[in-house]
Amino acid sequence: MNPEPGTLNPKLHLAVQYAINARGLPSRAQIRRWARAALERDARVTVRIVGSGEARALNRQFRGRNYPTNVLTFIMRERPRLEGDLALCAPVIAREARVHGKSATAHYAHLVVHGLLHLQGYDHEAEREARVMERREAGVVTRLGFPDPYRGNA
Repeated sequence: MNPEPGTLNPKLHLAVQYAINARGLPSRAQIRRWARAALERDARVTVRIVGSGEARALNRQFRGRNYPTNVLTFIMRERPRLEGDLALCAPVIAREARVHGKSATAHYAHLVVHGLLHLQGYDHEAEREARVMERREAGVVTRLGFPDPYRGNA
C-alpha cells in the first residue's frame, strides 16, 4: 500500500472511546500517536476499548467466532476518505502481554498499528500478504520505540 498522491501528511480524525474502566489503558494521545504512525492516507477512525463481553459479541456477530479477540477492524468506507472502527479488548490484550512477556503499552501500540493497516487494505490471509503486512507493522512499531512484535519477546 502506498499513500495517495499528494498525501504526505495524511489527516487523521480520531475518536477514542473507553467502554471499560481498567488499569493500564493507553491514553488518547498515545493512541493518536500510534495511529498516525501507521496512517498512509486521510482517515476518520474510532478506536473503542472494550471488555470481554462486548468483544465476544462483536466477534460472534461479525466473524461468527464465539470468543473475545484482541482487535477487530471494521471498514465503513474506503473512498473518498477512509472511515472505520477498531475495537480493542482490554482483558485479552492484558493477558496476551503477560503471556508473551511484553508490556501492555507495547502490545496496545502493535494492535493499533495492526488495525490501522487492516483499515488501509493490508491483510494476512495469504502467506505473501502476511509477510508484507508484518514487515510494515514491525517497521512502524520499532520506529515508535517498541520491540519488533514478530521477534522473540517483543
